[in-house]
Amino acid sequence: MTAVVPIPRSPEDVTALWLSHALGVEVDDVAISPIGTGQTGATYRVTVQYRQSCSLPGTFAIKLPSQDESVRDRVAIGYRSEHAFYTEMAKHVAIPVPVCHYCEIDNDGADFALLLGDLAPAEQGDQLTGCTVEEAVLAVRALAGLHGPSWCEPKWADFPGISMPKATQDFADGLGEVAKMATEITLEKLGARMSDADRDTLRTSMSMVTPWLMTEPHRHALLHGDYRLDNMLFNPGRTEVTIVDWQTIGNGLPARDLAYFTATSLTPEVRAAAERQLVDAYHDELMSYGITDYDRETCWHDYRLGLLQAPLLIVLGTAFANSTERGDDMMLVMTARSCQAIRELGAMELVSAL
Repeated sequence: MTAVVPIPRSPEDVTALWLSHALGVEVDDVAISPIGTGQTGATYRVTVQYRQSCSLPGTFAIKLPSQDESVRDRVAIGYRSEHAFYTEMAKHVAIPVPVCHYCEIDNDGADFALLLGDLAPAEQGDQLTGCTVEEAVLAVRALAGLHGPSWCEPKWADFPGISMPKATQDFADGLGEVAKMATEITLEKLGARMSDADRDTLRTSMSMVTPWLMTEPHRHALLHGDYRLDNMLFNPGRTEVTIVDWQTIGNGLPARDLAYFTATSLTPEVRAAAERQLVDAYHDELMSYGITDYDRETCWHDYRLGLLQAPLLIVLGTAFANSTERGDDMMLVMTARSCQAIRELGAMELVSAL
């Protein structure tokens, strides 16, 4: 790609000159401050002063690759996925996402910049605390806006940039081996802080990734892949939700996203009491997109089956992303919640029986 101004590699590169190029208007001054502590990317709030009055907002959020070069190389596929989502997929789905003002990538993902509308004063969900049933209903209904428009659409099965395409046997075999390796790395890092039951559930469920990926191949849609509270922004009244972080976009059994969300983002007590309600709310919304051959009990079956998405993302994230104190605490909470859900709902037995 040839650009007038290079893609910024660090926050210092997000200058008035670069923003003038990216936005197509003259920018006089810019101030940047970090947002969050992303493990695979770096996000900043950008405050802009324009030379002349214009209709563009005064603040943006910009996402750049990790400032750790070793992490940048490992997770470049995630940057390619996010670029593919905002430039090719977002216009075809109905899930609420931020307004994208600029998205560019180069050098096979090593250079990447995503400039989004700032959603402040929206608040990020808290993965450690968990959410209320009301917030969960918003999230599962929003999720149907991703799955419904892409339901069984062949072009998304292996669309360029997708990090987890619809599984072939070779892909399933390969990811199954990676999952087992990542599980052992995860247990070495965090296993001493897990219960015996959770360590056993983690290892056993991840030994089943290959057959699990090949189940129910006739039901597939675009997947967020990492659909959880930390990737959701709620408006102050908790009446709207916006979904961010599209680095794990994939294609597969749609209820994997649904199960991953409930199993990791609600406390076990809230999840057990509300999950039938949440699956029904998701199913009702999904039907509004014209899907007619998917009944509630099949949706519930897929929900139980999809629970293995949680330990899969946990071990991959723990093994291959930067380790932080909050990140480790988060992975442990997510492991405990999701492993309990897997045991309570018989997810591994369901995989074995298929």
